Amino acid sequence: MRKLKITLTSLFFSGLLFLSCSSEVNLDPPPKASEVRDINIDLSQELQTMDGFGASDAWRTQMVGKNWPIDKRNAIADLLFSKEFDASGNPKGIGLSIWRFYLGAGSMEQGGNSNITDEWRRAECFQKTDGSYDWTKQAGQRWFLQAAKSRGVDKFLAFTVSPPVQMTINGKAFSPQKNNMNIKPGMLTNYADFLVDCIDNLQRNEGVTFDYLSPINEPQWDWMAGNNGQASQEGTPATNQEMFDFTKLLSDKMKAKSLNTEIVLGEAAQVNYLYENVNGENRDDQINAFFGTTSTNIAQLPNVKKVISGHSYFTSWPVNDMISHREKLNSRVKQMGNLKYWQTEYSILENPGAAEIPGGSGNQRDLGMKTALFVARTIHNDISVANASSWQWWTALSRYDYKDGLIYLDNGANNGLSTSVAADANYCKTDGFYHDSKLLWALGNYSLFVRPGMIRLQIANQNAVAAATDVMLTAYKDVSKKKLVIVAVNYSDSSRSYKLNLNGTTVKNNELTPYVTSENSNLKKATNVTADKFEIPARSIVSYTATYN
Repeated sequence: MRKLKITLTSLFFSGLLFLSCSSEVNLDPPPKASEVRDINIDLSQELQTMDGFGASDAWRTQMVGKNWPIDKRNAIADLLFSKEFDASGNPKGIGLSIWRFYLGAGSMEQGGNSNITDEWRRAECFQKTDGSYDWTKQAGQRWFLQAAKSRGVDKFLAFTVSPPVQMTINGKAFSPQKNNMNIKPGMLTNYADFLVDCIDNLQRNEGVTFDYLSPINEPQWDWMAGNNGQASQEGTPATNQEMFDFTKLLSDKMKAKSLNTEIVLGEAAQVNYLYENVNGENRDDQINAFFGTTSTNIAQLPNVKKVISGHSYFTSWPVNDMISHREKLNSRVKQMGNLKYWQTEYSILENPGAAEIPGGSGNQRDLGMKTALFVARTIHNDISVANASSWQWWTALSRYDYKDGLIYLDNGANNGLSTSVAADANYCKTDGFYHDSKLLWALGNYSLFVRPGMIRLQIANQNAVAAATDVMLTAYKDVSKKKLVIVAVNYSDSSRSYKLNLNGTTVKNNELTPYVTSENSNLKKATNVTADKFEIPARSIVSYTATYN
């Protein structure tokens, strides 16, 4: 969730562009469109158990949930959380199963003195500067929390990126130093108390169980102000030792309060920070640091989930590099026994070029299929190559002319605020227009059908690099319901023919029900197809559901 989400330097962009131009993808000749390929699945060949798909409420829900007309709020919530189908069998929403709730540090109360330029990127804090609490704060976020709960969201995750401003060295929600946590000496215990108090009181006041807490976000970034003294958002760096010390405090305090919330650690800014030494700053090689034979191992602490989390930023292009990063990540995770991996934050920061996405980068919002397919390819490879058990998008709502949202807000006269000019705090603050995107529905191809507890199945004979520009397939089963789900991402310009083979068993009535996201379809239910031969449309994402015998 770093400041580069909105304002990336041209130098860094240029470096990424050079990488994308200098790395080639070596592929076999494309198959003929007329070929009928096999999808070979053995229901006994089980891979990871899925924990869910999600998105975060930061920062825009604080305005929309508090100020917008109630009918629009409910419509937006339906798109994000609803698991219902209309009379024609079409989904009303994408049924997110994880909702990330942001615990702010208090930059909103500081106003302009926060030195965070955009009001929409500041955040309220439940704790006042005198140490007392005001549980009426974060009203807009709490509205969406209740909207998620009422629509049956399965899991809730609280996350934070900075100590409350009264605890920081500089009295700000961004850091004055490069490597270490922005917290006054002796205040780490107070910070742990704050987070535990927030979890405890929110659960009692809101009636929402927080399954997870993520206490540190992208610790590899510096989170410092620019030369003008202004910062773009809240945040603090942290070393691995500081993360361990903080996790130890949190776990002990959660146990003392009999809270069941599990700490999820990592949120690495890029996935390679999880599996290798990057810069010698003791903020990398985190899989080994936290789950290896080290003094900072957290595996046996109470209230700690055996999960390492990371972000897919800057590692999703070019294709060869995307696959390589995830193969290395999966190899390291496997070395730690029953450790799981979650991808917990992504939006487009790469520069893959205009052939891949409109505008060629994260700039310029796109409600169409190019961006949806680019992200779907990342989701697929995070799940199938990195073995991610959960996949979470960065922010649910965006009012910018940028590719960082699932639902987009504007005034009806333009495509949102430019990220190159100072933000207008009143733009869409009390009302506006909202737009779904193909990206929203593409995520829904996974989130609505691949529910927590489902098991991913091995699909034989897939080449990850070749599939990345052709058809990418993952399959999942719900054992109790005997439900089979296959998600197909057809990146190519041609439809592809397939036949399903289930190694000795069949699906009910020999039929699959497709739900299609394409240029002309938003996760729409299509006519049932036979398992013996069916077409995956060009430039589409399709979820096939069936009951196996």
